[in-house]
Amino acid sequence: MARQLRREDYTVGWVCALPVELAAAQEMLDEEHDMPPSSTHDTNIYTCGRVGKHNVVIACLPEGQMGTHSAAAVAVKDADIRLGDVVVSKPHQVHGGVVQYDSGKVTPSGFERTGWLDAPPPVLLHAVTNLKASHMRGKYRLSEYLSKLDSLPGFTREAAGYSLCRDHCDKSHLADREPREQEVLVHYGTIASGNQVIRNAAERDRISAELGGVLCFEMEAAGLMNSFPYLVIRGISDYADSHKSKRWQPYAAATAAACAQAMLSVIPTTEVEEIVHVLTTLLRML
Repeated sequence: MARQLRREDYTVGWVCALPVELAAAQEMLDEEHDMPPSSTHDTNIYTCGRVGKHNVVIACLPEGQMGTHSAAAVAVKDADIRLGDVVVSKPHQVHGGVVQYDSGKVTPSGFERTGWLDAPPPVLLHAVTNLKASHMRGKYRLSEYLSKLDSLPGFTREAAGYSLCRDHCDKSHLADREPREQEVLVHYGTIASGNQVIRNAAERDRISAELGGVLCFEMEAAGLMNSFPYLVIRGISDYADSHKSKRWQPYAAATAAACAQAMLSVIPTTEVEEIVHVLTTLLRML
């Protein structure tokens, strides 16, 4: 019989945009718990459990309240970011890690963006540093965590197939990339969040240049994270151009979930317990 903890025992919130991301997150749980008693006014469904030493509550945005292409898309054409790679938000230049690129006002001099979000709290930035150090020391466990999803149909690299560009791109425009030793790389930098799907390479490049170079686009983070200590972790499923496809979404969800578990593995429980009571905050957000 699954354990049932108190609401205040949960100190980490894991918010997903799509059911495929929820499934990947649930597979990362080392132990699943019964849901604590909830308010009669709360219609959300949560998954509670343990990841390492952290008690985690997982929530997914309600069906119909997110874009159909919610997984992240590459924003920098010159960076070697490939389908299935992961992007983690990190402060860069004047940005706190996530920029709401379509939020602002029209002035006589043009469009002035106002959607700047604060940087993640120190505990999460320290986790980013520690995760990078683990990678340098050869103690990166991403592949181990990713293997938890091997039994789920469609979530493996093999199921995703090859790059979408082979089907749709002019062969003269294809980039010839060298094979990598690692199947998945994690990149750290600015993520652009907005309310519209980017399907145009020229528009993608323009927005990225205006923001000083963002690593990817996504659609949910800015709206959720205004009042929540956060770190955004997104798997790459397309290139934000005219030939979007959902084929890479399950594998992108898997790599992002594996990275999230790796991140939690380097965060001491004592440093997060005083930040926020997660369930209470999620009730206000969703």
